[in-house]
Amino acid sequence: MQHSAANSNAPDRTRQLADEATGLSPGDLSIEDIAQLRRLLLDHLGVCVRGSSLPWGEALNAWAKPYGTSGPCIIFGTDFRAPPPVAALVNATAAHGLEMDDTHDESITHPGAVVIATALAVGSAEKRSGGEILAAIAAGYEVMARIGPAADVANMIEHGFHPTALFGGFGAATTAGKLLGLDAAGLCSAWGLMLSMAGGSMQFAEDPHGTTVKRLHGGYGAHNGTMAAQFAKLGIDGPKQAFDGTYGLCNMYGQTPQPEKLEKAANARLEIHNISIKPYPCCRLFHSTIDALSETTDGMTLAPDQIEKIVVGGPTIMVTQHLMRRPTSVMAAQYSLPFTLATSLLKDPHAYESYAEDQLGDEAILSLGDRVDAVVEDKLDDAFPAHFGSWVEVTTRDGKTRRADVLDSYGTAARPMPDDALRDKFTGLAATVMPDLDPKAVFEAVDAFPDAPNADTLVGLFARA
Repeated sequence: MQHSAANSNAPDRTRQLADEATGLSPGDLSIEDIAQLRRLLLDHLGVCVRGSSLPWGEALNAWAKPYGTSGPCIIFGTDFRAPPPVAALVNATAAHGLEMDDTHDESITHPGAVVIATALAVGSAEKRSGGEILAAIAAGYEVMARIGPAADVANMIEHGFHPTALFGGFGAATTAGKLLGLDAAGLCSAWGLMLSMAGGSMQFAEDPHGTTVKRLHGGYGAHNGTMAAQFAKLGIDGPKQAFDGTYGLCNMYGQTPQPEKLEKAANARLEIHNISIKPYPCCRLFHSTIDALSETTDGMTLAPDQIEKIVVGGPTIMVTQHLMRRPTSVMAAQYSLPFTLATSLLKDPHAYESYAEDQLGDEAILSLGDRVDAVVEDKLDDAFPAHFGSWVEVTTRDGKTRRADVLDSYGTAARPMPDDALRDKFTGLAATVMPDLDPKAVFEAVDAFPDAPNADTLVGLFARA
């Protein structure tokens, strides 16, 4: 990592991005922008409410309960409220902890869990309109999406930093800052404060007994970013070049930083349109692999005892971080390529229960997983992270080989999930936790949200009586 000396003639790209983010208003959102924001909002609501019932969600609910008389923000799936940083932490952890939250591929981040949880918490507390909340969400996504490529995220993750944890706080600070009324200078200060709280290690991918921390990575960002914006609102100063300063994010964490990527490309649409929505509850990197496996096994109908081996080609990270063969936690299973492909073929690839603890010792899954291997494919390595592509070769016992190549999986911007499928995803996730919740009421509230005077009607649907 090399640090260049400060150049007084260089553009202040941090400030330029702050001007852009604070200047984005509800009136700037096109019909297409609003439609996409509704989709992202609905997806977030589903993964958040489902995640609230998982062990780490329930643990944080218990942690937050003492705050339940001191705040205006709903903790999803509970009967109590909390201050914005607490609600943002708990709800973002719930949304990220299911491994079905949305992904911005080029920055290798999950912005929805962090940004939307922050927006609903701070927006509720500040009584902001639906339109203002949506504009703040769009700005938060934009910042997370820009700083990833600027910090050379593909190399950064290979050196052990988890992008959602590292970048999420800046997206949250952006969203919270807009809803708190910060100007561009104030937002730069919030980012500067966030810079000293940023972090997030990939060690969970190596340690099968310490994986739960990954569930918290969305929550850490939402909590810290909200606090950074609140502190900036109080006049507490942070350094103003958090991204492109000599010791800013890009130089501190990037191996070959490209700060020019903080700038918006000519005629580029908002980054909310470059989001992948997950159909499968596992690492986003495996989604093209699951699609390719389905192609090579006649829709997951090929009998496992007919399979001699499965070889996957993909980017380097697939080989270096995802070949754990005996995962001992749900998170490790969701990050294990062998386990994921085996359980996808033997169980339901769309179901979180396929990764539940009672599946971890399943000998059929483990035996099939032992026949899975991965190799680096240079073309896919070059395409990553703009494309999370892979190929799968299945060799059967009779010596025949079937292969499928998938560059963009189902749910990506190139192959978007239809609205009906997105509503079905929400309904299935929410029914597990809140069977009395009327999905139609949620769909109507999401549709009406851009013109809503506040978030109360929508968010209130997710509070238990």
